[in-house]
Order: sequence, then C-alpha cells, then structure tokens
Amino acid sequence: MTTLLTRPATVAETRLDRIGIPHSLRWGFLGVLIFMTGNGVESNFIAPHMAHALGGAAALAPTIITMYGVAVLVASYLSGALSDLFGPRRVMALGCAVWIGFEALFLLSMNADFTPGIVAAYFFRGFGYPLFAFAFLVWINTVVPRKRNGTAVGWFYVMFTGGLPTLGSLFALIFIPLFGGGDAGEATTMAASAVLVATGFLVAWFGVREPLGRRRLAPAGESAAHVLTGGVRLLGREPRVLMGFLVRLINTAPQYGMFVILPAVIGGELGWTQTQWLMMTVIVYASNVLFNAFFGAIGDRWGWQRTVRWFGVVGSAIGLLAWWYVPHLVAPGSTWGYWLSVLAGVVFGIMLAGFVPMGAIIPALTPAHKGAAMAMYTTAAGGAAFLGAAVVAVVLPWGGNTGVVWAFVLLYGVAFALTSFLKVPGDAPGARHH
Repeated sequence: MTTLLTRPATVAETRLDRIGIPHSLRWGFLGVLIFMTGNGVESNFIAPHMAHALGGAAALAPTIITMYGVAVLVASYLSGALSDLFGPRRVMALGCAVWIGFEALFLLSMNADFTPGIVAAYFFRGFGYPLFAFAFLVWINTVVPRKRNGTAVGWFYVMFTGGLPTLGSLFALIFIPLFGGGDAGEATTMAASAVLVATGFLVAWFGVREPLGRRRLAPAGESAAHVLTGGVRLLGREPRVLMGFLVRLINTAPQYGMFVILPAVIGGELGWTQTQWLMMTVIVYASNVLFNAFFGAIGDRWGWQRTVRWFGVVGSAIGLLAWWYVPHLVAPGSTWGYWLSVLAGVVFGIMLAGFVPMGAIIPALTPAHKGAAMAMYTTAAGGAAFLGAAVVAVVLPWGGNTGVVWAFVLLYGVAFALTSFLKVPGDAPGARHH
C-alpha cells in the first residue's frame, strides 16, 4: 500500500497553509465538520432511545452498539486501503451513500418495531462515517508537508470532534424539544441529521479540487489484493506500527464507553436532566476541539511521542477519573455541583487532544509504506468505538459503572508503556519536522 506520488510544483503558501490547513483542502475540512455534526447528533441519546424502542428486547441495545463498533472498525481499515486503490474522493462519496441509505432503513425499522431491521441497518450504517472522514485524513497525509503534519492532523480532529459529539449534541439539545421531545422528538432529530450529513458531503465534493485525491494512490503495479492486505501485513513486519495501533485504539475508547454509561448517570441517577447531560457533552468536547490544533502544534515542536505520553495518556487518565468521581462527590442535582462536574469533564476533553500527534507518528514509523500505515491508524481510530462499547459490555455486568471507568484507566496504563516504542527519527524535543 505504498504511496509513491509526488506533490505538484510548489506554490505560494497562504495563511491557511501556514497555520497547518492545506489551502487546497480547506473546503474538505469544513465538509468533515458538517458531516460529523450530522453523524454525532444521536451519540448521546441513541443507547437509551434504542433500548426503549426495542421494548422487551431492550437488552440487545448494548450488543447492537457493539456490532456498530465492529462495522466502524472494518470500515476504518477499508478507508485507507480503498483510498489507495481508488483515491480518497471516491471513498468519501461511498461513505456518504452508505450512511444516508442505511440511516433511512434504520429509522424505518425503528418506526415499524422490526428488530432484525434495526440490528442490520444500524450495523451497516457504521461503515459510513469512517469511509468519509478517514479517507479525507488519508488525503491530508498525502498533501501536507511533514513539518506541519501534526498540526494538520490536529485541525482534522478539530473538525471531527467539533462534529462528533460537540455540535452534534448541540443540534440534539436544540432540536429534540423543537420536534416535541421524547422518543418522537429524538427520532425526528435523527432524521434531520441526514440533511447535515448530505450537506457536509456536498461541501467537500464540490469544494475540494486538489488532484492527488482524485486518483489511485498506490503504485500502478500493485494488485488490489496486495493493496487491501497491506496494512495487516505491515503489522507483522513492523512491531512499532502494531504498538502505535494499540495506543490509538485505546486513545478514544473511554470516550465511546462514556457515551454508553454516562447518559443515564448524569441525566437521571445523579439528579440532572438529559438537557444538562447534552450541554455537558457540548462543553466537554468543545474544549477538546479548541485544543486539538494546539496539541498538534505542540507535538511538532516539543516532540510527538512526548506529547502523546504525558498529555494524552497520563492527562486523559487523570481527567477520566475526575469526570467520573466529581459528579458523585457533589450534591446530587445541584447547580454548583453540575458546573464542577462539567469542569472535571473539560479536563478530560482537553487532555484527550494530547493524542493528536499519533496521526503523524504512525505513518512516520514506516515512511516507505505510508498508505498501509494510515490504513492501520484509521482502523485503530474507528476501532476505538468498538473497544469502548466492548469494555462496557464485558465489565459492566460484574464491575458496574465504576469498574468500567477503572478498566479504561488500566488501558491507559498499557498505552503509557507502549509509547516507549513510538520514537521517530527527528522527533527529539525541540526538533523541527521537515
């Protein structure tokens, strides 16, 4: 899956180029923000909504969400492999078509109380957003110069997290009451999210004219089978890529796990409402958005590995514990306790941005096989949704919610050890990346 294309002749840099956003891809960044806003609308109410819709089969909801994570995992790998075969632009179009088509089937199945349709449609919809968003991340890594790689990846995650869950939750917060509230308001809000997804795709499709993303990235002589299996073969040849894969997999797993357990805890058990939970999510992940580009730039200057280890791993573990324990220590339902809990969540949101340089580290570990390396990076990024849901499904029955939180902290401990293997030439603290 080796990418051997060269960039077009050098052109004058714009202000966007200088802050880390390739000018030629600027509309793609906006498209990702809008698309992921649509994708993130349901993120903080889908678990209880689905459980209520399934009625007597409510226990299936965590399993369905876990299977959705499996689809995201597979699609995240395919986003890199298919981008090498057909170009990122076409893969983004496929992702949009999959998302909208299966979202329609999912909502129809929910309305008809057709459980097999709910299970199948939600699973296949999971292929949609990774194909769109992570194909664009491959496009970024194809175009951006190395010295700004970490910063560009940071801006990608500004848009990605800005949509999922930040603006998506804000959209839900506003429109669920406007559409009547309750199950009906949530269902109509999910239907409206498809408009955002389609808009994001159209902005990227018509706005980005950069030529490299419109064609095959892999060498002409490589077979489709060779390209499609390149990422998996790379894991066997390059142990450091495997270590990076595992660190990225652990990175946002707690985020997705918290989406499963916190809605009922914050928005019910501890005396606050669904509206307050959605507002908390907006604020927590808005803080993450604000710091994604910051930590990308810090990584480019202070060292990618160092930034990931101390801000990403250690900082996120501390922040996660604060977000769980502070709401339980304050007065239930109190206003001051709510805002203190929000502040604890913000710590987690900010520190989570410390993982941003992973998007620069993994392809830099094997410069001759960047396409295959990006396939594994996007697989890990998507697989975090599966890991987060899986940890909840496995630990919750015997360890409860607190056990789930500590399981994620333990995973961060594993990530801390693995970062020792992620040293990249030229990544010494203070070095510039060229």
